[in-house]
Amino acid sequence: MKKNMGAADRVIRFLIAVAFIVAWFAHLVTGTIGIVLLVIAGVFILTSLVSVCPLYSVLGIDTCKVKKA
Repeated sequence: MKKNMGAADRVIRFLIAVAFIVAWFAHLVTGTIGIVLLVIAGVFILTSLVSVCPLYSVLGIDTCKVKKA
């Protein structure tokens, strides 16, 4: 798959995921909302690591700064 996420997107997603996880362990969010946030955090971490966002692909968004030859 072609990478479609830039460095800023990856960092922002990772930080949001960390915030969701911290909120869960600090018991700031619980129940169904907490579980949903943990799932979103997992997706954010995964997409940050692989630099590919399926939603970006569907919407035609590309924030990756790749040199074109």
